[in-house]
Amino acid sequence: MQVIERTIEATTHGRYLAASPEGASPSVAIVGFHGYGENAEMQMERLHSMARGLNCLLLSIQGLHRFYRGSSNEVAASWMTRQDRELAIADNISYVARVVESALAERNAKPPVLFAGFSQGVSMAFRAAVTSRVQPAAVAAVGGDLPPEIQPEMLKRLSGAMLCHGVSDPYYSNEKFRDDEARLNGAGVKVRLFEFGGGHVWPPDLDELVPRFMRDCFPDAIAD
Repeated sequence: MQVIERTIEATTHGRYLAASPEGASPSVAIVGFHGYGENAEMQMERLHSMARGLNCLLLSIQGLHRFYRGSSNEVAASWMTRQDRELAIADNISYVARVVESALAERNAKPPVLFAGFSQGVSMAFRAAVTSRVQPAAVAAVGGDLPPEIQPEMLKRLSGAMLCHGVSDPYYSNEKFRDDEARLNGAGVKVRLFEFGGGHVWPPDLDELVPRFMRDCFPDAIAD
């Protein structure tokens, strides 16, 4: 008996969290992507910390692939695996675009967008930013690498990129960090680097650094 592998498109529902200032149109939207085994709540906490005092719409998008973490009842998620990789990338890009466009249309706003990712969410942040119909767009990347399939002409769409690397991070090496810097520089993207004394974590220093980075990328939206 011959076994044949096929794929078929299926409809599913994604989940995201949104927070926005009351009574004012947001100056900037920050779209967050959690890491493997995390969830939207965890990334939303990070977004709240680094957007404190700013007029921002915050969107924390949860990966489509959910599971229970360990033996607990806590729901976690991932963005994709190597299986059917290209199809998963296309599904995720479409999903994120729908979230962003729906959230902005609901608020009748079209501010610049910072896509902020941690670990596995970094790849999604870059993919979403370079394909976003909302411009200008920038990326804050923590502990994850720039996807190999993104070509220089796509990277040129970015208003800036911030690469953050823990010096003892076992998953995002210094070699990969420097390679990502070179790729972005080669595409003419303004790059800000931040190395910190830690491992595979989201450093608290970003609460001060990311607002400065956003002011550099979106000077017309965020005043000093």
